[in-house]
Amino acid sequence: MDKKIKVSIVGGSGYTGIELLRLLSLHPNVEILHITSRNDTGRFVCDIYPSLRGVLSHKFVNPDDIDLKDSNLVFFATPNGVAMKYAKNLIDNGIKVIDLAADFRIKNIKEWEKWYEMPHECPDIIEKAIYGLPEVNRNQIKNAQLVANPGCYPTAIQLALVPLLKEGLIDPLSIIADAKSGISGAGKKTQDGLLLSEASENFKAYSLSGHRHQPEIEENLSQNSKNGKVRVLFVPHLLPMVRGIHATIYANCIKDFDPSKIFNNFYDKEPFVDIMKANSCPETKSVRASNVCRISFYKVPNTQQLVILSVIDNLVKGAAGQALQNMNIMMGWQETLGLELIPLTP
Repeated sequence: MDKKIKVSIVGGSGYTGIELLRLLSLHPNVEILHITSRNDTGRFVCDIYPSLRGVLSHKFVNPDDIDLKDSNLVFFATPNGVAMKYAKNLIDNGIKVIDLAADFRIKNIKEWEKWYEMPHECPDIIEKAIYGLPEVNRNQIKNAQLVANPGCYPTAIQLALVPLLKEGLIDPLSIIADAKSGISGAGKKTQDGLLLSEASENFKAYSLSGHRHQPEIEENLSQNSKNGKVRVLFVPHLLPMVRGIHATIYANCIKDFDPSKIFNNFYDKEPFVDIMKANSCPETKSVRASNVCRISFYKVPNTQQLVILSVIDNLVKGAAGQALQNMNIMMGWQETLGLELIPLTP
């Protein structure tokens, strides 16, 4: 067994934070040091999340009352705009950082400030940040000190499109991403639209005029496109379920090719991407509580239209699980360590 590292979680009381704790608590190479929460300071983690009774004996601490520099690696499971206040100091002191929010996902600072409506506090280290999609950027992640963990929608959408764009097989300006998320994707909030009585037996689109994940999707897909800049018509929807992302993606082919061959060759050795048979329909429940992305596709007969279907658990492969995957790569450990999770059924 490799020597354990000390890990702290800033923002441990939200859904992403508690999912991180669920996974980290069973990781053989990790010692959890600090778990912060301003609202829940002084309370036992297991009192708020009884699922961790007998697993964690930690109390939540205020981030202002501790020294994060006694950690080897710090996860930020915080709202947008928090990690950038801490990251430079931690990196300057040799601490590795994985940000599960959006502070370092977009290289174009003006674009980031436009979408997130705040000035960026450490633009000088954005170039050091590696976008943490392991199936695409594994070699860069190995040597990274700062990793920007992708968003949940971007993860499902990009894994479905990167193999095709890298080979120049689809029109980069024709892409439509019709994506749906479970309610936990909005975080731990008390907004009316997220209440059970409002969300149950309901289905709706939102952010029709633009979603913050769109520039992240387009910037990173463009970097992997053989035929230049990518544009995506992205419409998110809210599903009346707790977990899951389902992305149905439409694109126009510009060459004749066998989608099965392209996807299987690209993801042949990837432990967390499952390419299903053509014309099959992956289900969100088939990946629930796991770090797996399942992908299928359908070539519309007598047309150049291709439909790609991609499903993930938004809290695991779309957040905490992918963060652990990135940590494993950064530390030189087996990539699947702590993530060999069989999906929950029913």
